[in-house]
Amino acid sequence: MILDAHGHVGTWPDFLIPNPTAEHLVATMDRIGVDAMGISHLLAVGPDAVRGNELAMEIAERFPGRFGVWQVYNPHHRTPLAREGVWGVKLHPDVHQCRLDDPLYEPVWRLGLPVLAHGQTDSPWSDPAQFAAVAARHPRVPLIMGHTGLWPYGFGRAARLVADHPNVYLDTCGSKMTGRWIARLVELAGAERVLFGSDACFLDLRTGYGRVALAPLSDADRALVRGANLARLLGLPAGPHA
Repeated sequence: MILDAHGHVGTWPDFLIPNPTAEHLVATMDRIGVDAMGISHLLAVGPDAVRGNELAMEIAERFPGRFGVWQVYNPHHRTPLAREGVWGVKLHPDVHQCRLDDPLYEPVWRLGLPVLAHGQTDSPWSDPAQFAAVAARHPRVPLIMGHTGLWPYGFGRAARLVADHPNVYLDTCGSKMTGRWIARLVELAGAERVLFGSDACFLDLRTGYGRVALAPLSDADRALVRGANLARLLGLPAGPHA
């Protein structure tokens, strides 16, 4: 089973996305064997979280079993959040310019659902140290660090900062990630703490999965990274198109 923890649909104003549609994602997923992908709509990450979340839910309904929804929470607008029918909550502290450890996110932590948050080493909004601080305050909330801090010089630090917080997971998406770094993250954090993510449709799903498929990992560790960990975290069935 292959599950992509970190995906998107839609367009972004300053980033070329040649194929922003759910139809294109599904076609690519079918081609390489990805069973399901967690998506947040880029309209929701940007100016309209409410409408963007509605669009993501509509896409999930059109393609049953292929997309899980990460509903975006804008801390300045106190976006309404669903408890059912979603994978969890998506936070982007850098776009919203609100630190991950800011009290404005308290409604998200109280909800208790898994949270996927953009992580960026040395960002004032989403440095991995903030993930460690939030994880310590909310140890029962699964927290996925998007991009493992984004920059390669910070990957190792990110893994070490959250080593003592078993509710924090590291995802592999980002144009700077490599197969060797994925294997290193498995060594540093443990295979059960690393999740495959592609950042499609921002980035190419084929490239993102190729890094995991070709990383120097044991078959058992690769199976955990490419889907078993996320299935366990979300309580998903272990079959195809779960």
